[in-house]
Amino acid sequence: MKLGMPINYAGDFRETIDNLKDFEDVGVRRVTVPEAYSFDAVSQLGYIAARTETMELQTGILPMYSRTPTNLAMTAAGLDYISGGRAILGIGASGPQVIEGFHGVKYDFPLGRARETADICRQVWRREKLEYDGRHYHLPLTPEHGGSGLGKSLKIINHPVRERIPMLLAAIGPKNVELAAEKFEEFQPFLYHPEHVEAAFGPALAAGAAKRDPELGPLQIVVQAAALITEDRDAAELAITLVRHHAALYIGGMGARGKNFYNSLVQRYGYVDEAELIQDLYLAGRKEEAAAAVPEDLVRAMSLIGPKSVVAERVEAFRESGVGVLLAAPSAPTHAERVEDMRVLAELVG
Repeated sequence: MKLGMPINYAGDFRETIDNLKDFEDVGVRRVTVPEAYSFDAVSQLGYIAARTETMELQTGILPMYSRTPTNLAMTAAGLDYISGGRAILGIGASGPQVIEGFHGVKYDFPLGRARETADICRQVWRREKLEYDGRHYHLPLTPEHGGSGLGKSLKIINHPVRERIPMLLAAIGPKNVELAAEKFEEFQPFLYHPEHVEAAFGPALAAGAAKRDPELGPLQIVVQAAALITEDRDAAELAITLVRHHAALYIGGMGARGKNFYNSLVQRYGYVDEAELIQDLYLAGRKEEAAAAVPEDLVRAMSLIGPKSVVAERVEAFRESGVGVLLAAPSAPTHAERVEDMRVLAELVG
């Protein structure tokens, strides 16, 4: 298992980016920059590439709908080139609230688009002339599919550093998880409870693995968890409270009733009544009560918060559940304390 670290996409994160070498020096082996409806991730990763030497650079997560598959491939190849082969292309579907609300693009066929995106990206990196006739993407675009007929089959001009840049799919629904296990090098779930992996993801992972190309190698699971190593009970409780509110936002407020992927995930963990209650409270505007209703077991299971002995137990739980990359989000108040927490975590991760 390797230790990674996410960059917060909101607020003032310039200090963290400017001082990432400090984290690299204590054993952080990957950094991931998210992209919701915030600053774009790619420009920041280019800056990070110049300020680090060994960290893997993961987009986490680029929405498929805001870029064409070839643009995603070009972007990953460019980042891989300037970083000397450190890029990880993380993609995901996001959701209709962002895709249709912020980008003004129709949110449709996320599974099919992810599958075809993976195929096209790998063609680009192999420097093949692009000829692809999928359900959602057609290269070149012919008159039959609305093109002018002037499109030409092209291949990327540059020679990519690698002809197979690792691709990660953000996924929590069964069909998406199955696709990740079939077609991608890595998969990143959300609100990850190590003790309930089999119930939530087991059948889908098995179904995808049965169709997996052996050349992809074993599927790597990448998860994110809030981190704070402390003996101070008040500090730990504050950090837990922040995790609780973050979970309530997704379980209760992301998506409509009956169409909330995160709520469905928590129900698959076994928290059926709790998930329904959180959503009812959140959608009624009772956000504090919704956060209070998030199960204590869930909050603590998906976090790395508390004394070192407690955090060590959680690290082992993540390891035993099959996690390959643990993205720890340090929440200590100062840069020096965050670096120290990540140093300790690097030792625990091994």
